[in-house]
Amino acid sequence: GGALVRAPGAIARPTPLPGWLTPGVVSAGAMQILLKANGIAAGETVFVGAGPLLWLVASQMVAAGVPPRAVVETIPRHRYLRAAAALPGAFAARGTLAKGLAMMRRVRGAGVPVVWGAREVAIEGETHVEAVSFAAGRRRRRIETGRVALHHGVVPNPQATRLLGCDHRWDEGQHAFVPVLDENGETSLEGVFVAGDGGGISGAAAAALTGRLAAMAIAGRQGRAVEGRDRVRRALARDRAARPFLETLYAPTPDILAPADATIVCRCEEVTAGEIRAAARLGATGPNQVKAFLRSGMGPCQGRMCGLTVAGLIAATREESLDAVGYYRIRPPLKPLTIGELAAFDEDLRETV
Repeated sequence: GGALVRAPGAIARPTPLPGWLTPGVVSAGAMQILLKANGIAAGETVFVGAGPLLWLVASQMVAAGVPPRAVVETIPRHRYLRAAAALPGAFAARGTLAKGLAMMRRVRGAGVPVVWGAREVAIEGETHVEAVSFAAGRRRRRIETGRVALHHGVVPNPQATRLLGCDHRWDEGQHAFVPVLDENGETSLEGVFVAGDGGGISGAAAAALTGRLAAMAIAGRQGRAVEGRDRVRRALARDRAARPFLETLYAPTPDILAPADATIVCRCEEVTAGEIRAAARLGATGPNQVKAFLRSGMGPCQGRMCGLTVAGLIAATREESLDAVGYYRIRPPLKPLTIGELAAFDEDLRETV
């Protein structure tokens, strides 16, 4: 029989904090798309958050001649000690670590101010961003700016595999749901494989290797001679060796996982964290019940921007595991379609039947 290989990739982790919906706030990933696809680099941007992508985009801005106004990193200081325990194992992927250090040196070498251990971040402004405020050390600080780029890591994009009905599990290290995969990347549905970050965040090199393993498994089932699986698996293990260190160091902070009651979590329907907690206390057992109560997850993004936060708030309120709480049921289409696109699809379908 045939096989299907899905490579849905990753999406930015939602970063619900006070003021995150203010005009002038984008994700670091969106900033990178503007730079790479359109050659647009917005100067005087303050980068806020943590994660390798934050430093990558900041270094790319430096290379483009438009350095950030500042980098405000939110890693708690005690996190470095915890991550150090995983550092020896990460040296198998020391090339990855070296790239990260080089990006940080490039940003700091360009004279970009860096704030370490920021907490209680808030974005100020009514009609547009005016400043970023945060606590650092024993005092409150404020950086005036008209642009903010947020980043607190990336997570697997679950929409396609959820829609197909594949089993998923909560990954504590990545603080996200991932599809249940075997060593070849096959899901709980026979013949359906996942390659790349859609099956768990590992990066570009690992994505290519997981795709190769899926292809080898499919070829083997079709009776073709396949060699080198063990070599590919060893290369994948080496490339993933840095993940425990990175996942410990860059784990999302508590204020991102459990935002204050007044913070909007569902951007599409403007549902706050407090409303979600109240629904859970009233008896909503999971995101789908909260959706029925509050319409969270019913907007154009289909829960991509709020699903993890909603599930986390329900689990914490009800004192249950994330696996027990679960995730949204995903319905087609995965992304909004116009009437014109639907009409064209119908014509294309008739031509192929």
